[in-house]
Amino acid sequence: MTDFNAEALWNKSFLLCLANNLFLFIFYFAQTTILPIYIVNDLGGSLSQAGLAMTLFMASAIAIRPFSALIIEKFGAKKTLYVSETMFCLFCFAYLFADNMNFLMVIRFLHGIWFSILTTVTIPIVNDFIPAKRKGEGMGYFLVSINLGIVLGPLIGLSLIQHISFAAVSAILTACVVLGYIFCFFIPLANKPLSTASVEKKKLSINDFIEFKALPIALMAMMVSFCYASIMSFISTFAESKHLLSYAGLFFAVFAIAMMSLRPFTGKIYDRKGPSYVIYPALLLFAAGLFVLSQIESLTGFMFAAVLIGMGFGSAQPCLQTISIQRSPKHRIGHATSTYFTCYDLGIAIGSLALGMVISDAGYSLAYIICALLILVSLVYYRLVIVKKAATA
Repeated sequence: MTDFNAEALWNKSFLLCLANNLFLFIFYFAQTTILPIYIVNDLGGSLSQAGLAMTLFMASAIAIRPFSALIIEKFGAKKTLYVSETMFCLFCFAYLFADNMNFLMVIRFLHGIWFSILTTVTIPIVNDFIPAKRKGEGMGYFLVSINLGIVLGPLIGLSLIQHISFAAVSAILTACVVLGYIFCFFIPLANKPLSTASVEKKKLSINDFIEFKALPIALMAMMVSFCYASIMSFISTFAESKHLLSYAGLFFAVFAIAMMSLRPFTGKIYDRKGPSYVIYPALLLFAAGLFVLSQIESLTGFMFAAVLIGMGFGSAQPCLQTISIQRSPKHRIGHATSTYFTCYDLGIAIGSLALGMVISDAGYSLAYIICALLILVSLVYYRLVIVKKAATA
């Protein structure tokens, strides 16, 4: 019998996948943070146009996400990775020449398409390099690269934009993406033949776009991401309303430290005891953090909320994605990933819009209380739908 700890998680291929993903998300979150500054200050645009630049990227990403798995199935993971990574890098370079609003909007829309395909194909690729008994732990560490991007991206982007031009910052960020692009050529990818099903099939069906075994957990992820939109989209303006704007960057740093402090344990608990041992406490912590945020008036409370949210959301998100992958057939991992991220992105998009209206009409406190309650509802959903379905199976 193979010893659990003997299976090498930190193999060369896994590390290359992790580094590639980290640089990708550093660019994404850095560019997302500094683009409104560039639009308003350099292009003379409005805040609504800055918002449109964000919306166009997300709209194209969501629109193409259901087709991403179909693309992977037809062309294979290797070819899809190389083409999508190449196109993503080319559009990163395009920002260097975006000197007018119309051109920038076109770049944002097209860039979102390749971002969607690229972030879908990386999941089944890295999954092949994670030992079978360490899927929860391995996927958790892989998703740390996204969470690190959430922290490092805005930190790097905001630090640089104060001293150098947008074009210079974009060039530095693009260099990071190109470095990750080079890494992907050292990942040993098999050029798998097309599946018989995809070759023989003449008509598309709903199964070509959705993995129904992953859909229940993806819908739960949509509830969670809806609530996370309150952090991703509004934490800076919330901090400003509390006269804590200068500490907004510190909030994400504390968030990251809290998240990573639990990561060595949550993945192992998931693999050895099951997902429920992570999901329940993680989402209770997330709900508690949102409630604390709704009541804070001081820096101490702000940082305490960051700790709770970091431990809660940071532990729950990789577990939910791992469940969606493990409940799907291996040859449908691409479809499971596509289904998961489609729902996750929709949660962010709908949450940003709906919570923005709540905040405008009733304030931040009510918005964060609503999110805390929705997280508790998602736990009931998890118990009645996800756990019950697993027991039935």
